[in-house]
Amino acid sequence: MTLTQVRDVVHCSARSNVPSLRSCSLAAVADTGRDPLGDDGGGGRIVESRAGIQLIWASPRELLNIFHADSIGCHVITVTNDILKKLSLVDKNLDDYSLETVKMFDYA
Repeated sequence: MTLTQVRDVVHCSARSNVPSLRSCSLAAVADTGRDPLGDDGGGGRIVESRAGIQLIWASPRELLNIFHADSIGCHVITVTNDILKKLSLVDKNLDDYSLETVKMFDYA
């Protein structure tokens, strides 16, 4: 989860020369109110420098996390169907979406 943990796991994996997957638990970082990408790129830069290690973004909490994962070069992202359904909202006109959202409330 922390940059130090990512470095330690990458170092151990590189020494063993065994292909591996590394989940940085970035959604859990965001749950603490911190930017999951931060200045270190979520550990993505460390992982991309090592052959045989793939980065996983597990359990994204929102659609934006898919774009986060892509921006740091994640090889794998586990996504629920509820979040995938929101892909239809990408680039939706915000004025239209705002109006649609308000219409969901019953003022009677």
